[in-house]
Amino acid sequence: MATYECGKCGMAVNTTCAKCNVPLEDASLDLGDRTVQIARCPSCEGKIKSPLCCGEDMACSV
Repeated sequence: MATYECGKCGMAVNTTCAKCNVPLEDASLDLGDRTVQIARCPSCEGKIKSPLCCGEDMACSV
């Protein structure tokens, strides 16, 4: 399961897909001019922008 943690305040969240009820995986999305950190469902292939905290992307540990 992907666990995202804030490097500034230490808040952490675990992520799961509400549709499939499976843990999300850390991934990235190439937009051509930049790469964006995302969390994706390995079952339905849904994806979301990775969580933010304190104005920054939260780092992921699996």
